[in-house]
Amino acid sequence: MQDVGQNAEGKSPIEYPCDFPIKIMGAMQDAFAQTMVELVQRHDPEFHAGKMTMRPSSKGNYLALTVTVRATSRAQLDNLYRELSSHAMVKVVL
Repeated sequence: MQDVGQNAEGKSPIEYPCDFPIKIMGAMQDAFAQTMVELVQRHDPEFHAGKMTMRPSSKGNYLALTVTVRATSRAQLDNLYRELSSHAMVKVVL
């Protein structure tokens, strides 16, 4: 059985280091974007708000963020996804 995140040869399809976009969606809250910047910086210390785009939902109830991190390893991305997914303000991580 093939491991998730690996191709048929057992290698990751991602070549590290690379810029890697992650979409984060949550309810529209004042502190949402800043909280996500701080969280992402724990995994990518060079990340800053200029590497993030924001898009509100059509009714303004949700905010979609796209953060572009400098991915250095699979473990780094796994840990970042895990922390984002478990955060109370986050609804979806893609």
